[in-house]
Amino acid sequence: MMNTSPSTNPEIDALLRDAAQGDVQAIRCLLEKHRTRLRRMIAARLDPRLAPRLDPSDVVQETLADAARKLPDYLRDRPVPFYPWLYRLAADRLARTHRHHVASTVRAIGREEFIDRPSDDGATLTRLVDRLAANDTTPGHRMDRKERRLLLARAIERMSEADRAILALRYLDQLAFDEIAAVLEIGLGAAKMRHLRAVERLRGLLEEVGVEPSTSP
Repeated sequence: MMNTSPSTNPEIDALLRDAAQGDVQAIRCLLEKHRTRLRRMIAARLDPRLAPRLDPSDVVQETLADAARKLPDYLRDRPVPFYPWLYRLAADRLARTHRHHVASTVRAIGREEFIDRPSDDGATLTRLVDRLAANDTTPGHRMDRKERRLLLARAIERMSEADRAILALRYLDQLAFDEIAAVLEIGLGAAKMRHLRAVERLRGLLEEVGVEPSTSP
């Protein structure tokens, strides 16, 4: 379904209108405006084992090149708000980049653990735990940071993939609920409900190991 409603950012809407008219400067501004946010998202999800050979900025540049090529089709239909569209392109590009570099790393150094699981899952989980542990203030006076992080990691590992995914979208990628809805292709109410249920499940799992519920996430 076409997304005919304007975004909440009048500046982006103006750039989109100008870009649709072929304004080259508007297209450049539109893409560059989101570079920092895309880099933060990619850096958070990039497998750290690839850090010596791959910079997040390189993946961002490839993503923006993809966006520039596909922008005319997007501007014709505008099926989702602009940043969720860019986010999807970045996620696709990152997945392809992982597959390429991980496969070449396996061939080069023979590290079998690269094959054991999707290359970005471990990095995403680790950074999600770090983000939530940093935000969790309630148990802070009763257990040290390392213990709190360990219990949080064990709780998140017990959650479903869908629950972990929506927590990562919200707290790791820092997407607003309307952006999460667009990325997942669900309604805004459904996105909020999925998030609420995931948070409630996480709190329940933490209670099982003696961690009191907190006001965060």
